[in-house]
Amino acid sequence: MAVQITIPRLGWSMEEGIFAGWRKADGDIVSRGDVLFELEGEKALQEIEAVDEGTLRIPADGPEVGAVLKVGAVIGWLTTAGEVWPAPAGGEQGSGSKAESAASESEGESEGQSGAGEGASGSPAVRRLARQLKVDLLRVVGTGRGGRITEDDVRAAAGTQANTVDVSEALATADHGQKSTPRARRAARKHGVDLTTVRGTGSGGRIREKDVLAAATGSGQRTGGGARSGVLKGRRAVIARRMRESRDRTVPVTIFRTVNAENLAGLRKQFKAAGTAPVPAWHDLIAKLTAGCLVRHPLLGARWADDDVVLPDAESICIGLAVDTPEGLVVPALPRVGQKSVLELARDSQAAIQRAREGRLVAADTAPAVFTISSLGGLGIDAFTPVINFPETAILGVGTIRRVPIVQDDDRIVVGQHLTLSLTFDHQVIDGAPAARFLQDLAGLLENPAAALLAAGG
Repeated sequence: MAVQITIPRLGWSMEEGIFAGWRKADGDIVSRGDVLFELEGEKALQEIEAVDEGTLRIPADGPEVGAVLKVGAVIGWLTTAGEVWPAPAGGEQGSGSKAESAASESEGESEGQSGAGEGASGSPAVRRLARQLKVDLLRVVGTGRGGRITEDDVRAAAGTQANTVDVSEALATADHGQKSTPRARRAARKHGVDLTTVRGTGSGGRIREKDVLAAATGSGQRTGGGARSGVLKGRRAVIARRMRESRDRTVPVTIFRTVNAENLAGLRKQFKAAGTAPVPAWHDLIAKLTAGCLVRHPLLGARWADDDVVLPDAESICIGLAVDTPEGLVVPALPRVGQKSVLELARDSQAAIQRAREGRLVAADTAPAVFTISSLGGLGIDAFTPVINFPETAILGVGTIRRVPIVQDDDRIVVGQHLTLSLTFDHQVIDGAPAARFLQDLAGLLENPAAALLAAGG
């Protein structure tokens, strides 16, 4: 029996992904573990491996690079020799019977069906209406029986997709006569850049990905009044949706605390002096101490699960690390932080940050974290109000370390180093006093980090 190739869910909240191209061709022999195609999810571009084997069959109306596909959409098949594989709507039959081909024609080609793509479920009338209203059925959530798409679903989607259809059609024809790389065309679709307005810097004027990115961040697409449009696309659109979800589903409260960072700074100097490579970053030391603090205050590591929360496993505290990338904010996960030494954690976080910035996160980087750390200290920010990374219930903001005058117990004034922590928590789950006690304990660990790390075996 032919095996479906579908769009996988790369993250707990992922509903759709951006198809980035096949790595195998139609008719190629595929083995388990072979990379079939690339897909961009919520966090990064990932290589999708085959979970079965056979001959790859790609429908004639299969997705193009840059197409936005819903999780579960069927984009191809793996078959054995002489095996029947389903025909795409309006496309060619792979090895099917005449009866199956006829069925395809009666439901599709007799109506001029061009194929809404696998994974969309709707009657011929629904597909016909979708074509008339220029609605992409792959982006419609069906409300009918068994998730089937109804005509009302199509009409409702027409309003939300109207602004994107014209852009998509323009992008599909923008590279006519233009020399551009596949990565450049993918970037153009993602950022809404018209390739006809981009000057290529490659050989013979060929448009490269960096040319498109420069156009997106520079002049961008502009409205009649000269303002940029098409900003909320690709990963930025995902970030916007996640931010709205956090706003709608949490009751955030932020509290602040100043920490004496003299000993923390001294410990990091010791790592530098010892020639450690890589030298643990501030976030490594803070993450390690935070993991221990979460064991004593598990409510701060709770995650929403439907209408309740789940407390973290003390043996496998996973902490998310907010990373600034050219494509927007990404939060790779650092698994089992409490079980790693500071040096192991430094190596792992450095590698995760690099993968995040290159858009090449692996499965382990997308593990569900129980708590997130976000730092703006490198940009000179003292305190801020970080947004909870739902379904987590708390996030820690880390500010810059500043040299400040400190009054000693004997009233002497000395120069010291202060660090400001900003803790945002969901008041639905955590009250102010427990959150304050967590921050108080964490401050104590940061003010005496060597003793705390020694006790934790780090």
